[in-house]
Amino acid sequence: MASFSFGSGNAAKLLRIPLYAAGRIGTLLVPRGTRWVFGCGAGVGDGALALWRVAAAEGHDAVWLAASDGERGDAAALGIPTIRKQSLRGWWATARAGVLVVTHGQGDVNRYAASGAFIVQLWHGIPLKRIGLDSPATTQVPNVPGARLLRRLVELLYRATAQRIRLMPAASERSRGRLESAFALGDGKVVVTGEPRVDVLSAGTAEERRSAASALLEEATSALPEGARRVLYAPTWRDGDDDPAVPTAQEWVRIVALLEQRDAVLFVRSHPLGAGAYRSPLPSTRIRMLGSDIVGDVTPALPGIDVLITDYSSMAYDVGLLGMPVLYLAPDADEYARTRGFYGRFEDVAGENPARDWSGLLDRLDGLLMDEAALAARAAESRTLSARMHAHRDGENTRRVYREIRARGIPAPRGAG
Repeated sequence: MASFSFGSGNAAKLLRIPLYAAGRIGTLLVPRGTRWVFGCGAGVGDGALALWRVAAAEGHDAVWLAASDGERGDAAALGIPTIRKQSLRGWWATARAGVLVVTHGQGDVNRYAASGAFIVQLWHGIPLKRIGLDSPATTQVPNVPGARLLRRLVELLYRATAQRIRLMPAASERSRGRLESAFALGDGKVVVTGEPRVDVLSAGTAEERRSAASALLEEATSALPEGARRVLYAPTWRDGDDDPAVPTAQEWVRIVALLEQRDAVLFVRSHPLGAGAYRSPLPSTRIRMLGSDIVGDVTPALPGIDVLITDYSSMAYDVGLLGMPVLYLAPDADEYARTRGFYGRFEDVAGENPARDWSGLLDRLDGLLMDEAALAARAAESRTLSARMHAHRDGENTRRVYREIRARGIPAPRGAG
């Protein structure tokens, strides 16, 4: 079953309005300092981790707000100081911070103390599916009397919260336009610096990236068969609905048979908020779970993958930085376009005939794994798509974001030369 929907999330926000109001009064009374406070809805990783490393290296007082003991442990392993996000200390740290860095929303830090800070919203992917105010899903509420008024109230609150954002990096001009529209941002707040989260896909040599990613995959799952092709399946979130692409028992049988025949391993990464019932009835070392509970941030692992299978994930844009072939499995593309919507046409990204079921997808995967020319052609398509969406590919996105923050009035750390 799905674990989260916009409707339930928005209902909870409406019930918390008194807490937001109290928090706002508190932030008016508490002066802000110079500390940088970081949070990430997906755990210790993503662009927030990349920017934390730069800020800490520059000498800024920087702390991570952790949502769980697991996050605190992950941060400690990286030498990152933490404070429990929902504690009184978490509220105080957020209320006193000069800079707040988030990747999903202002709930990445203490949501009741974000008003008045310099908020850097890194976001967590180039939008393909419509997000924010561009999607009707964002303002969903339960079907109760007065739902229309509640939707309008949610929209007003969303706009007001988005206006707190002071800086939002974009990967390209195309992405910038989408983010400005989704968050109703103007005044130069969205800047084409490139996204910090994908620097790991450009830094170092291809061999170094592949080696580090392979080690991460093996540590997270187990040793990989020598020479086996690695395939990643990464479906996106269905806004609280069940995932229609979960394989049937018969489909699992065919998946395992193909992996054995073509000497491949399939990593399955269902969305952290989705319905991840991806368990093969056939025990096989050819299928590995790679959910967010196993690897919080999958981006560093991407150089260790040979083929990506997805539907509407922004990962399709990112793997082009690696020249990775992409196959699309989208059984609900028409319904998704109607209820959520895309920026442009889905077919402009996935091609005119994306697979609608596992049978069609496996035929295409089989062709790729057998034919090097077909693999190269798909890789070229991936590079072309990525070139349209990533303006920078030099591994310096995080540095550009840091310089932009400083250029907007955030001072150097004390004692910096």
